[in-house]
Amino acid sequence: MIALGQMRRRPAAFVGLAVALFLAVATVTLFGSLFAADVTAPDAARDAAAGPGLLVIAGAFGEIAVLVAFFVVVNALGFALRQQHRELALLRTIAATPRQTRRLVRGQVVATALLVAGPGWVVGAVAARHFLTELQGRGMAAPGVRVPGTPVPMLVALAAVLAVGLTASSVAARRISRIAPAAALTASSTEHARGGAPRLLAGTGALVGGGLLLRLSATQPPDQPDQAGQAALLGSLVLLIAVALLGPPAARALAAVLGVPVRAVAPCAGWLADANLRGYARRLSSAVVPVALLVGLSGTMLIMTSTSERAASMTATSVTSDTDVWLRQAELAMLVCFAAVSTVNTLVAVTAERRREFALLRLVGATRVQLLRMLTAEAVLTAALGVLLGAAVAGAASAAFSVAVTGSAMPAVPVATCWWIVVGAGVLTVPGILATGLRAVRGPAAELVGGGRD
Repeated sequence: MIALGQMRRRPAAFVGLAVALFLAVATVTLFGSLFAADVTAPDAARDAAAGPGLLVIAGAFGEIAVLVAFFVVVNALGFALRQQHRELALLRTIAATPRQTRRLVRGQVVATALLVAGPGWVVGAVAARHFLTELQGRGMAAPGVRVPGTPVPMLVALAAVLAVGLTASSVAARRISRIAPAAALTASSTEHARGGAPRLLAGTGALVGGGLLLRLSATQPPDQPDQAGQAALLGSLVLLIAVALLGPPAARALAAVLGVPVRAVAPCAGWLADANLRGYARRLSSAVVPVALLVGLSGTMLIMTSTSERAASMTATSVTSDTDVWLRQAELAMLVCFAAVSTVNTLVAVTAERRREFALLRLVGATRVQLLRMLTAEAVLTAALGVLLGAAVAGAASAAFSVAVTGSAMPAVPVATCWWIVVGAGVLTVPGILATGLRAVRGPAAELVGGGRD
């Protein structure tokens, strides 16, 4: 009852989580349906198909989808909890145990997943039929293969998404459930400078793991570009997880460098924006990581595709084909959907929760126009930091892939297309922050500082 009451009181806080879980249900249903189509197909139909087959395609897409979904759900759930921080802290002060707090969060995740399961099943089933039709048209599935009418893929999708959501809830609820009840009431107004040894160790482990995956990609033989590509893509994802874990100090250092020209161009707003970003490194990292995820995964996919095409031209062999390119584009579209949801949800949540900070600045003399100038400078710096980190990950992953398929660490970079990725990151970042900021600076400043509005 308490979990559902919180959801009814703050529905906007759960929009990002609902969209992330919806995408997860739809994608797992899609690839689970393809898996079921291959299992129920006659042996003759399987033998007639060219390429890796439905099982390999569904497995490769599915594992990437689950990993990215976990990343996005943890992020979205974390912000949903931050919106409820005071209520959860108050529950802790009136004798709610850490176990009860975690159970409440799990209840919210389960309720949200059940709410979006139906639409996710419908979209996933329809997408599976369209995807199978495309594969049949490209000769990668026999004409007689059909998506079965069994509900098993849908139930498996719901079970997988619930497992992802419940695991994410244990990660996201860890801090609020473990700190002392009295400290919980003040924890939301401060930011800890240290991330703790477990976070540092996990980040270092992810960094090493990502490097090992890239080494595995680079050592694949030239006639196995698919294996090299999957290893490089997984490596880029693991490196982005390392960026998320080790993000605050890295973001603070990069912000100090990029803040110099911003302070020169806009002395007042630029100085305040730079001070805000460096002073709240964890908040900055939360905003930067989704942008880096979008740029890193998109850039890796595009550069690997371009590198494969160059390798095919150099060797006059079928290292790549139109079907390979189409599959990578489909995988890219899926990843971009998850990354875009994470980016928009994070930026909106990070900016919206600063209402009291903006109100205090207004009370000491700042105008709404000055606050929007400061937010513009912050948005530009956030986008630039995310693009730089994402580009670094994409460069490392695509270089490893290039070594495997061409023997050179210099991949073929489609500059014009990559610029569109940068533009897309800016379009998602800057308008999202400014639109939320416009809403956040409205209302009586004294009332907001005093906690009269939420």
